[in-house]
Amino acid sequence: MAKILVAEDERDIRELIEFALHYNGHEVLTAADGLSAWDLTVAEQPDLVLLDVRMPRMDGYEVCRRIKRSEKLRHIPVAFLSAKGQEAEVQAGLDAGAEEYILKPFSLEQLDQAIARLLND
Repeated sequence: MAKILVAEDERDIRELIEFALHYNGHEVLTAADGLSAWDLTVAEQPDLVLLDVRMPRMDGYEVCRRIKRSEKLRHIPVAFLSAKGQEAEVQAGLDAGAEEYILKPFSLEQLDQAIARLLND
């Protein structure tokens, strides 16, 4: 299966996603802040990055922009997981380079479907 980075500052959400992805056979890397997410992306080059928008040390938009500006990393699909569902927030995520914007709360089935789409594109 895939190596997926989950960057989420809320521990309970991060652990729930990690558990669900492990259950589905994925290798999961986790980060509690944006800078750690960036560092892990550079070091591990995951198959997919799931980013919260609002995180300490660097927001998800900046992490995504850095990934998409990097010749070595730009091929990695990025999806935002966010409670910020206003049109401007969603557009900002897509403008940063994300392939998908998933609104919280989401079901694990919705997350699985989005991951399948992102990994098969």
